[in-house]
Amino acid sequence: MAEKLYSKGVVLGYRRSQATQYPNISLLKIEGVVSRPDTEFYLGKRVVLVSKVAKTEKNPSGHKLTWGKICKAHGSSGVVQARFRRNLPPKAFGAPVRVMLYPSSI
Repeated sequence: MAEKLYSKGVVLGYRRSQATQYPNISLLKIEGVVSRPDTEFYLGKRVVLVSKVAKTEKNPSGHKLTWGKICKAHGSSGVVQARFRRNLPPKAFGAPVRVMLYPSSI
């Protein structure tokens, strides 16, 4: 039986206040995480957004990977903040992400 390598999550949007939004920080909701103490396991874990793009000779798979890292909790309902190497586009809001279960501190 194959081991589970990632959990599912969803991009909620950017971190924001009433007047300003911070596109360098994205908010993610991870499946099964419902409280702030639950988020501690995921801090420092890698996140990847898989996007479909046109197949080319350079990219025969037709997928683009955008990597990021979970940096802190956001509020008390299990939402986390993540920083991606390239800021996520607004088109990614509501898109599924994979939260890798490594690096592990267990």
